Amino acid sequence: MKVGRHIRKSHIVAGAVVLAAVAVVLGANFQAKLSASSDAGGNGRGGRGGGTVVSVRTKVLAEETLHGYVTTNGEVESQNSVSVYPDISGKIMETSVMLGSSVKKGDVLGYVDPNSPGSYFKRSPVYAPISGSVISTPLRNGTTVSTNTEICQIGDISNLQVSANVPERYVSVLKKGLKANVFLEAYPDVTFSATVSRVSPVVDSTSRTKQVILVFDSVDSRVNAGMFAKVVLYTEDYSGSCVMPADSIVQNGDDNFVYVVKSDSTVEKRKVTLGKSVDGIVQVLSGVSGGERVVVQGQTSLGDGSKIQDISEKNAGGSKKGRGGN
Repeated sequence: MKVGRHIRKSHIVAGAVVLAAVAVVLGANFQAKLSASSDAGGNGRGGRGGGTVVSVRTKVLAEETLHGYVTTNGEVESQNSVSVYPDISGKIMETSVMLGSSVKKGDVLGYVDPNSPGSYFKRSPVYAPISGSVISTPLRNGTTVSTNTEICQIGDISNLQVSANVPERYVSVLKKGLKANVFLEAYPDVTFSATVSRVSPVVDSTSRTKQVILVFDSVDSRVNAGMFAKVVLYTEDYSGSCVMPADSIVQNGDDNFVYVVKSDSTVEKRKVTLGKSVDGIVQVLSGVSGGERVVVQGQTSLGDGSKIQDISEKNAGGSKKGRGGN
């Protein structure tokens, strides 16, 4: 009985020694992995104390005016155009003008024969009510007309305008004197400058738009009545603040941040307040000042205190030339 108990006790001691040895080995492996993970984390995103250098592009902040605008479509037309109607019903028996003909007020455009079976009337002349050019094709001889039938249109093609409709949400900024750029399909690379001369006092209840009339700043023979126009109407100017590309802003919840470059080639994460944005360029109202250099590309790999290499300095034209630093 004593010998059996001694053998069992020896087995228990041997098992405990084996378990202790396994625990030592596992602990050493875990410590090694933890150390390796710590080393890797220290070189992660270039945080303070890390050795990683992040390549970025930067921009020196400066005040710049942003021009708010509305894009819409319009049509080139005569400033003064009049539809011509006969004084009597009948058939057109003669026309003395054609499309594009120049006329003076009082010129005879054609004649209407009011005769009907069993009656006789002297042919009735149709007069030009204003001076200008015939801007619609006159009706052909033999066409039956009434006093409500338009014979043709006469307009002053030396003074053209653009009629455009602006969505209702922009009504508050519409006013006489606003500047615009007009683009015509026939001359896609040419910009024609124009100015708002009139603004409709009412909003169209069907289209929910308000009509504006723009006059060209200079007469250009390339512009013809009836042309389709794309209008870029400049509504408001936003000035007095530095600007930078909107996609270089770092967002964290409701807060916005930028990375400001310091003299030792590290960056400082700084909270900013943003203003108006136009075409991907945004105003920075507070948090940074003009003359400070901020990161505009590569900011997603940065943290406060990260070390950077400004590759825009090696690129002539980098952030020093473009408005957005790209």
